[in-house]
Amino acid sequence: MKTIFKYIGLFFKGIWKGITFIRVALANLLFLAFIALIYFAYTNVESSVTPPEPKKSALIVNISGPIVEQSTYQNPMDSLTGSLFGQDLPRENVLYDIVAAIRHAKDDQNITGVVLALRDMPETSLTKLRYIAKAINEFKASGKPVYAVGDFYNQSQYYLASYADKIYLAPDGAVLIKGYSAYSMYYKTLLEKLDINTHVFRVGTYKSAIEPFIRNDMSDEAKESASRWLGQLWGAFVDDVATNRSIDAKTLNPSMDEFVELVKSADGDLALLSKKLGLVDELATRQQVRQAMIEVFGSDGNDSYPYVDYYEYRSSMPANFNFNDNDVAIVVASGAIMDGSQPRGAVGGDTVASLLREAHNDNKVKAVVLRVDSPGGSAFASEVIRNEIEALKQAGKPVVVSMSSVAASGGYWIAMSADKIVAQPTTITGSIGIFSVITTFEKGLNNIGVYTDGIGTSPLSGIGMTTGIPDKAADAIQLGIEHGYNRFINLVSSNRDIPLNKMEGIAEGRVWTGQDAMNLGLVDKMGDFDDAIALAAELAELESYNIYWVEEPLTPAQQFLQDFMNQVRVSLGLDISAFIPAALQPAAKQITQDMGLLNSFNDPKGQYTFCLNCQVQ
Repeated sequence: MKTIFKYIGLFFKGIWKGITFIRVALANLLFLAFIALIYFAYTNVESSVTPPEPKKSALIVNISGPIVEQSTYQNPMDSLTGSLFGQDLPRENVLYDIVAAIRHAKDDQNITGVVLALRDMPETSLTKLRYIAKAINEFKASGKPVYAVGDFYNQSQYYLASYADKIYLAPDGAVLIKGYSAYSMYYKTLLEKLDINTHVFRVGTYKSAIEPFIRNDMSDEAKESASRWLGQLWGAFVDDVATNRSIDAKTLNPSMDEFVELVKSADGDLALLSKKLGLVDELATRQQVRQAMIEVFGSDGNDSYPYVDYYEYRSSMPANFNFNDNDVAIVVASGAIMDGSQPRGAVGGDTVASLLREAHNDNKVKAVVLRVDSPGGSAFASEVIRNEIEALKQAGKPVVVSMSSVAASGGYWIAMSADKIVAQPTTITGSIGIFSVITTFEKGLNNIGVYTDGIGTSPLSGIGMTTGIPDKAADAIQLGIEHGYNRFINLVSSNRDIPLNKMEGIAEGRVWTGQDAMNLGLVDKMGDFDDAIALAAELAELESYNIYWVEEPLTPAQQFLQDFMNQVRVSLGLDISAFIPAALQPAAKQITQDMGLLNSFNDPKGQYTFCLNCQVQ
């Protein structure tokens, strides 16, 4: 018997040595790769330190990577790990920077036109796209032309392309428009097979954030709610594109049978079909596109036309110095709301509260715009932020909330006390509800022969992940959730001047578009970020003012690493997600997102106001 255990021990010891060897080897390889990347990236940077003399050029808007409200800091090793799960190395594009660059180009005598080359821009929310489209329209109003070029257009790329004067498509390309959807992966059966008990406490018939952990499908109530706002978003997309292209809206919304017949009529040629339907103006190879651009913008003497890309142009734009003593402060709340201090990419209750307090204590700040792009999270952290908004108002500084793509659940909690709330018709908001979800493992542990026993000083002291939750304790937790929900709807009622008896039809987790929210009294005005800033200045009675972004600064080391990782991606085109087959990457991203959701649940009382189904696909 001892011999058997000896061999078993040696076997596991050998496995552990193998794992240790692989781990150390991988760490060394990553370190060497990191050093090599620094060398190659900064060799490339060195060669482009001296900017070229300004000349007449077209601005190529070649946005690569996600469009965000605020750049985040990510550790390079986290970026590499994330890439293994289908997430590209981050190249973030701040929405306001994109709009500012296009507006600057409008008045720049050296910019003769815009070329939209969006092949690397991922799917983006319609609310953000509309803000960029507004800047494109302003550029066109200056009399300068806008062209769109591409081999394939995804839905978001095509939306922006539809604002161009002329759209080029490769003869073997396609326009890929699929509509909007809200799908989730569901884990109920998996959790049951793993003998994991999921205890759910919630208030709100339509509060579906925890459904993936307690069901194998979407509930009828969640489908009803999602169907309404998805339909409104899709209607806005179709109307905008149909107007831009002067085509019938039905062209963009055929039935499946009609679509098959259309493809048959073009013998399966999707590019030809796109031209036939009026989605694009001309089918052209890359060589033909370059020649067409040469005819418009002139030749650079090297089989192309003079141009400057967005990233080069953005870095060359002069800083705006204004010595006005009046500031409209901008505080960004983007990401899941979590308790405590959190890095960029999440909305830390303490972090955002400290930024609002900074604006409160700054005598130059006369008004504040809180830019919200969040599906919610911790109820406690949301209240910490809301309290700071109340303090700003008491100090005589008006607060305007500008809702971006999503300002739902906790995202609405932090907005409701503002003097005014401005949203886009395509903003997703509401979802006024609350829940708690607790997983325990006592059943699974018992099945493998592991038991928990002991003694405590009170009925609550023995509750835990390995002991479960007694029925009476569950009743107490549910009462706490109901109290939190009643507090939520009472706050909305008092802050938005909505009778409490009407809140039942508005709350219970229902999700609304910005337009519906305004009709219900949850929002004051339809408008974008510019409108929110103008409204804040108006409330503060400011005729002239600076825009002051209140942000947690990156340390010099963090800034260096962020700039470095961006440069690596640009210079080397590195994409570690290639290690996962493309067909599996969407599922990998979904699983990573769902696990990230659980990681963001850190409310001290375990109470959350979060909208999972607000994520549009």
